[in-house]
This record gives sequence, structure tokens and C-alpha cells, in this order.
Amino acid sequence: MATHVSDQLGDQIPYILDGGPSQVGLESTIVGLEEGQLTVFRLGGLSLTQLEGAAGQPLRVKPHSSSNPAAPGILKSHYAPSVPLRLLDPEEVLRELAPEQIGVLAFQEKDDRIPKENQLILSQAGNLDEAARNLFGALRQLDQLSVRTILAQNVPDTGLGKAINDRLRRAAAQE
Repeated sequence: MATHVSDQLGDQIPYILDGGPSQVGLESTIVGLEEGQLTVFRLGGLSLTQLEGAAGQPLRVKPHSSSNPAAPGILKSHYAPSVPLRLLDPEEVLRELAPEQIGVLAFQEKDDRIPKENQLILSQAGNLDEAARNLFGALRQLDQLSVRTILAQNVPDTGLGKAINDRLRRAAAQE
């Protein structure tokens, strides 16, 4: 959304065009040729299955880069909220923090132990397309709460779920 861009970049850019909510939600898929083999540098709106179907061959998926990336947006840490994001078992986080200090980014269901106002659901229907569209807005909303950590739940690791989980790992990564 244009307001997110404006809040993030402020006076650093002269214009912002508002095209409305993203139809996909995730940034682009980045594919390149490395050592003669088609390589996915970053999963995005196209699933690995779709890419391999179009290419007619299996593709190698390259893990994130820690320095000198081959393409933008593939560093280990990317689009991380200012509040620490953790991909942990809720039990572990609840041993460390009071429930009201925790924000939750869940795929389908809320956690009864955490205040409802501190939780966002990516897709009540369990739809990965909807979850992808809601991911960055939900992270942004949780980042603005008065919580000490955001507990994120991985989504099913199929189709777009692989890209969503990749973004969650990057958001949780410490630089």
C-alpha cells in the first residue's frame, strides 16, 4: 500500500504511485542462470512447481546470501519488523514473556493464551494466496503494537507457502 511506502521512505523519494492492494502480496520471484543451471534465487508469487513446469526441468533453489547477493532482496535478513520476530513454539515464548507482550502472526487460528487484539490471521480459510497477500500488511500491523516480540507460525510448505515461509525466516533472521 502507498501509505506503507510513504511511512517507510518518507522524504527519500519524490513520488509514490498508489496502485491499490497487491494481487499477490509477495515480491517477485527471482530466477537466473548460475553455472549453466536455472536457479531460483528468491521464491515469490510463482511456485516452484509453476516454474519447473514452464522450464520443463527441475530448478535449483539457492539459499539466501549473507553478503554480495546476486539479486536484490535475497540477503539473509529482509523486510524484518523492528520488533523481533521469532519462529518458535509458543510454549517457549510464553515461558519468557507475559501473553500481553507477545504479538502473533498465525496462518489460520488464534491462540487462546494470547490477547486477541495482539493476533492477526493470514487466512481463516487456510488459503495460501490470501495469506501471501496479507503477509506484509500483517507484519506491519503487528510491528506497530506495544509488544516485545512477534511469534510467527509457518504456513504449509507447499506452493506459495514455500515463499511465505522464506519471508518469515528472513524477517526472523538476525543480521
